[in-house]
Amino acid sequence: MVDRSAVNASPLIFLARAGLVHLLRLVSSEIVVPSLVANEIQRRGPSDPAAQAIASLAWLQVVDAPEASPMIQAWDLGPGETGVLSWCSMNPGAEAIIDDLAARRCAHVLGIPVRGTLGLVLLGKKHGQIAAARPVLESLRGTGMYLSASVMNRALKLVGE
Repeated sequence: MVDRSAVNASPLIFLARAGLVHLLRLVSSEIVVPSLVANEIQRRGPSDPAAQAIASLAWLQVVDAPEASPMIQAWDLGPGETGVLSWCSMNPGAEAIIDDLAARRCAHVLGIPVRGTLGLVLLGKKHGQIAAARPVLESLRGTGMYLSASVMNRALKLVGE
C-alpha cells in the first residue's frame, strides 16, 4: 500500500458505475482527485455515480495539481492525466491510477508507479473484495472500458480464472 494515490477520471468513472469505488482503498487510504479530474466528472451531472462518490466520500480528496513540468507537458496528455502525473511527480512514492496508455508511458518515463482499472479489479479479487474478476471485467467492457480479450484473459490467469 502506498501513502497516497491520485486517480484519473476513467478509473473513477468505471469503478463507480460498477459499485466498486471502494477498491481504490486497497492501494491507499487516501485517494487524491486533481481538481481538473473532479471538474471533468462533475460536468457529467450530480446523478453520475463518480460525481456522487467525489461528493460523499471523505477519502476522495479533491486537490489542485501543481503546474505541469515541461517534461509532462511535452507528452500532450489530457488535462486529467496531466493533473494526476503532475501531482504524483511532486509527491514521491505516490501512485498514479490511470488507464490512458500514453499517460502510463509518461509515468513510466518519470518513474511514477501506475495502476489501472484492470489492476484494481485483480487486486480486489486477490484481497477477497470481489468473488470473481471475469464478470466484473465483462461488465466494465460493456459500459465502455476498452480491454481486449487477450489482455483480459492473460490478466485473469494471474488470479486463477
